[in-house]
Amino acid sequence: MKKHKNLIFYITTIGIFLLLIIFTLDAGKENIEDISKQIVLNNHTEGSSWTIFLDNLLENIATPTIVLLAQLIVILLAVKLFGWLCKLIGQAAVVGEIIAGVILGPSFLGYYFPEISAMLFPETSLGNIGLLSQIGLILFMFIIGMELDLRTIKNKAENAVVISHASIIFPFALGVILAYFIYEEFTHSHVSFLSFALFMGIAMSITAFPVLARIIHEKGINKQPIGPMVITCAAIDDVTAWCLLAAVIAIVKAGSFSSSLFVIAAAITYIVIMFKVVRPVLKRIVEFQQSRRDISKSMAALFFIILFISAYITELIGIHALFGAFLAGVMMPTNMKFRNQLIEKIEYVALIILLPLFFVYTGLRTEIGLLNTTHLWLICGLIITVAITGKFFGSALAARFVGIKWKDSLIIGALMNTRGLMELVVLNIGLDLGILSPEIFAMMVIMALTTTFMTSPSLSLINKLFKKKESSEIPVSKKKQVLIPFASSQSGKKLLNMANFISKKQQSSIELTMLHATEGNVLNQYNVEDEEKSLFKPIIKEAEELNTEIKTIFDISSHSEKSIVKIANKGEYDFVLIGSRGNFYTDSVVLGGFMRIIRTITSPFNSTRRKNSISPFEDKTRYILSKLDAPVGIFIDRKLKDIQNIFVPLLDDDDAFIGEFIEKNIQGVRITFWDNIELSDNSLDFVKSLKELKKDELNSIEYWDETSLINEKLLRQYDLVIISLRGWKDLKKKNPKLVNTMPSTLILATP
Repeated sequence: MKKHKNLIFYITTIGIFLLLIIFTLDAGKENIEDISKQIVLNNHTEGSSWTIFLDNLLENIATPTIVLLAQLIVILLAVKLFGWLCKLIGQAAVVGEIIAGVILGPSFLGYYFPEISAMLFPETSLGNIGLLSQIGLILFMFIIGMELDLRTIKNKAENAVVISHASIIFPFALGVILAYFIYEEFTHSHVSFLSFALFMGIAMSITAFPVLARIIHEKGINKQPIGPMVITCAAIDDVTAWCLLAAVIAIVKAGSFSSSLFVIAAAITYIVIMFKVVRPVLKRIVEFQQSRRDISKSMAALFFIILFISAYITELIGIHALFGAFLAGVMMPTNMKFRNQLIEKIEYVALIILLPLFFVYTGLRTEIGLLNTTHLWLICGLIITVAITGKFFGSALAARFVGIKWKDSLIIGALMNTRGLMELVVLNIGLDLGILSPEIFAMMVIMALTTTFMTSPSLSLINKLFKKKESSEIPVSKKKQVLIPFASSQSGKKLLNMANFISKKQQSSIELTMLHATEGNVLNQYNVEDEEKSLFKPIIKEAEELNTEIKTIFDISSHSEKSIVKIANKGEYDFVLIGSRGNFYTDSVVLGGFMRIIRTITSPFNSTRRKNSISPFEDKTRYILSKLDAPVGIFIDRKLKDIQNIFVPLLDDDDAFIGEFIEKNIQGVRITFWDNIELSDNSLDFVKSLKELKKDELNSIEYWDETSLINEKLLRQYDLVIISLRGWKDLKKKNPKLVNTMPSTLILATP
């Protein structure tokens, strides 16, 4: 009885309440069903149940929630698709995202498929998209503000200020002159020339700092001497342009310059309060919480409240909420760990979900079909020409004036001419304020797309024009190149020691390159520099202690494994040494047991994958192995301290290359070969390598035939196992327990 008490309780409880439900339903049927039937009949006097269902379905499709969800799905798919397509042709993803917005607007979808456009983007829904996009922009500008490091700008601003302000005043002046000729035709009657001219000047002067920073990293310009200079120029440009924009908005809203002085004075007072009062308080809060690994929910809520208060106050003053969001980001405590943690809390929602709504909202307001005459297209071409002339040549000439060579000056000009998302933000403000007409708004959007799209081709053209022909007299380096990707300083030191060990014999003819490829969305060059120095400092120190010279590469991309493969294959490295955590499931009894259960449950569905698997490698390791053109060494570290004894199992017919690898690279240790397949009888290359190894008096060579018994106790006598990938997989299949108890292992794989 005691054994079945839970079952009895379960059946009794379910039975009693089920009877109660049935009784209630029966009573309701007798008492109120007639009334309900009458209501249904009144609402649906005709039609079958199927017709009623379809009518309800059509009603649901038109509800605001369904419309918004459908819009989100279409927008995110379109933005990702066009972003991906632009990446394929070497463009920044933001170009594709802007194009996606225009495609979904009246310029394409509304023009060619008006019924679909009206159903997907009805007029009544545009307010919701606009409101959500504004929230996304506020969060985005907050991130941009946090990505700026004013201290570093101050330290590197000597020439950068000259270049940056020249890159603003040149296009600003040209924009004002252009406004003089097009004012009467392309603005509303209530807008003064002062407002229109100042706004055209600002619109011509904007640089898209986020897009520029991404291009700099993608093109590797951050590693060139020009890198810090151009990123500083863009940062100064960003701060200056937004301050000028705030002043212009104040003038437009106030109606006259004299009235705007009160708005500007209020804005300056607010900025002083934020930096002198609010910022020190926030700094103390952050310092108090420094011991925490992550930002608590209450602290995150506090900073969000400050962000929205700042946006609210600047909108109330009359200089736009986006300036308040930008200011809130700039005045955040300078602790980079805190800033990065806070950015992580925001960027996925802001950049992936809300910001695409802004692209589409802009696209819905952009009607390229309005440019329906040759005259209008000529004006559009003139606007593009003025924008490029002012920004590109203004920046390039200023850079050349301060002493930068022509190639780098033109690169600065091409990068500063990038407008991207920031230009769209400014244009939407102009449209909302009634300064821009729909026609000139469409022209300016085309200008933003053109100047952003031309950045990558311009950089390629500049590099091609200034490419130096290598002299045939310069001797080609005969050093073998070894690439060592690593994830952390600790793993980097271990891999460096292993690389140093396997290259001792020919150290003078081998060049080691340490590569850290990280995934991230980095906008700020200065934060990257700090992170890079911190990461490589212990590795460089370790290299000095080993008396080994190393090169360093710090790469940021959206896919670290792809980046490693690209760098390795493009650099034509002779050998790539990577790390693997080995049997990482077995580190935890609970986790290991859980993963074994999962593998057991899913085993019937994974037969194909199991066949090709080289577990326990991570997916990243498997991907790198499948794509690399160079030989690879996979190092599984199991607390390796010193290498005196090496064990080399020969388990595959193609393992002769291991003998050559050891002969050329390893010296001064005891090496035991376990020839389980009689390789010495079948491979002359292996026999030759074995003889050369025995000639070297610094080595102690032992050779065992297939009759030798290998067990866990014997393997514990060795510091390192060197084995081929095929041999390791075969041994893993036949004797997994032996593999799991191996000492540190170097697995060699050929392409």
